[in-house]
Amino acid sequence: MIISIVNHKGGTGKTTTTINLGSALAAQGHRVLLVDFDAQGSLSYSLGIDDSLPTIADALVDEVPIHQIIQQRESMDILPASSSLADVELAIAKADEHYHHLKTMLSGLTGYDFILIDCAPSLSLLTLNALTASDFVIVPMQMDVLALRGLDSMLETVKNANRINPHLTVLGILTVMADTRKNMYQEIVNHIKTNYTVRLFSQAIHSSVKAAEAPSFGKSVICHAPNSTTAYDYRAFSDELIELLKQQYQSAFAMAEA
Repeated sequence: MIISIVNHKGGTGKTTTTINLGSALAAQGHRVLLVDFDAQGSLSYSLGIDDSLPTIADALVDEVPIHQIIQQRESMDILPASSSLADVELAIAKADEHYHHLKTMLSGLTGYDFILIDCAPSLSLLTLNALTASDFVIVPMQMDVLALRGLDSMLETVKNANRINPHLTVLGILTVMADTRKNMYQEIVNHIKTNYTVRLFSQAIHSSVKAAEAPSFGKSVICHAPNSTTAYDYRAFSDELIELLKQQYQSAFAMAEA
């Protein structure tokens, strides 16, 4: 199954979530592909991938075979990105079926249980390509007022993407950089539960120094500091996600395990 990690707001933990959810799933024995679909290339950098190597932009525009681009890190396959991805959006905007380029490319890959797409913090043609290719969406979100303001826009984007991809489903909101001691945290949690039908995952992701320093070592926090609070949180979140998929999306989960 293909899951996009999306939020229009920057600095919301999309890349950290993509990497560490992927690492947690891989540690459980699932075959995982991470797709860096952000021209900033933060996911690739965070896993120590040399930006001089071929990237997903080469596959999309120059038709370099995708298997020549995939890198391996921490029992995961990675489709890296660099700043050249910014040029891809201009190129595919002029092409036919411009929402389907990523979907077409990924359709040639088999054997993965989970493909996780790290999306750019913007409503762009690249993000719409990711949503068109995906089965599900996870929205990482801080429990603050500014993030809450953007939630309606994010959900509206998914609704619009349903016109192209009717099967796209929001799995839920993942609380990141959580400080559960603050009154504001609980107030926003209660507001979401009261005013939105979208799921709020039970597991929250707490900040830690180890999570912040992991990219400088080219590792996930799960590998860099397996006993840290953040590593524990992501392992617990992967368990919650698997249980949700088993209970409510049995057919999709069965396909992922096939």
